[in-house]
Amino acid sequence: MTNDSPKATVRYAGDEFFIGTTPSGHAQTIDSKGDRHDAPSPMEMLLVSVAACTAVDVISILKKKRQDVTEYLVEITGDRAAEHPRKYTAFHVHHIVHGRSVSAEAVERSIELSDTKYCSVAATVRPTAEITTSYEIIEVSEPSAAAGG
Repeated sequence: MTNDSPKATVRYAGDEFFIGTTPSGHAQTIDSKGDRHDAPSPMEMLLVSVAACTAVDVISILKKKRQDVTEYLVEITGDRAAEHPRKYTAFHVHHIVHGRSVSAEAVERSIELSDTKYCSVAATVRPTAEITTSYEIIEVSEPSAAAGG
């Protein structure tokens, strides 16, 4: 580690709650009591991190490809080992792209670039977990003139 390595902190807040603070100073409550669900668990945050990393890449690439995306959602599921440490063994990332005449080729290439080149979170988990992807494109019709105002 170097002196310029990012540093996050996690502070115990009592009653199985923790406060995680990112290197940029953003705080996040973390709940380690499995049945309470008052805040995300560390494993839930990992799911969101994988999805968020690829989402940032894919939407950026689609914009550069001048795709008319009106809404974009990433759904992720994770399979965990039955035995402790109950790590994730696989992730499935499903991209849902809403837009006008969005190219399937552009979506496929954007996902491929994120998956193989840009997403550092996926690159971090890939040595121990398989990552599969899928996508769907939902065509959005032009807004009607009568709906305007």
